Amino acid sequence: MIKCAAGAPVILFTGSTAFATCPIELAVYGDAQSGGESSGSEIDFTPTGTSATVTNTFRLVLDNNVVLSGIVMWTQGAPRPNGSLMYKCPEGDATGQELAACTLWGGVIYTGDDKGTIGLLPAEGIEAPKTLVLPDLGPVLRQSSAFGGSGFSKIPSDVFALKGCQE
Repeated sequence: MIKCAAGAPVILFTGSTAFATCPIELAVYGDAQSGGESSGSEIDFTPTGTSATVTNTFRLVLDNNVVLSGIVMWTQGAPRPNGSLMYKCPEGDATGQELAACTLWGGVIYTGDDKGTIGLLPAEGIEAPKTLVLPDLGPVLRQSSAFGGSGFSKIPSDVFALKGCQE
């Protein structure tokens, strides 16, 4: 048994059985890459706090202890959850040019459920979706400065499946 928000128990089941309710800000996702090899990548959401613009905060944990910091900000006009994954960004106030240089991936984050319905990443306080889709994540990260050498060596897929809930 894993404890979830406010001490409510969450029971993990195997197979196609669902998890008990877990809010998105405590959700943990694993790489759902099909075809055998998995990169072992994981997305962990954390509570955002009181930001006026950032609606979700997460990190993408890759092999070789490489961790990318992620944020989601909803766009104006046609509202979309625009996610960004950053690597080794400067601390404190950074210029737009500095942020652009350390941002490895950006795009809309989509969700999926057991029925195949596609949606958009919810804000905090909403139940975590079963699946996340970060379009073109793998190909973009393969071309990034964090790939190879002393960086990560296993390319994640674009699809992540809910695998648990943090305490």
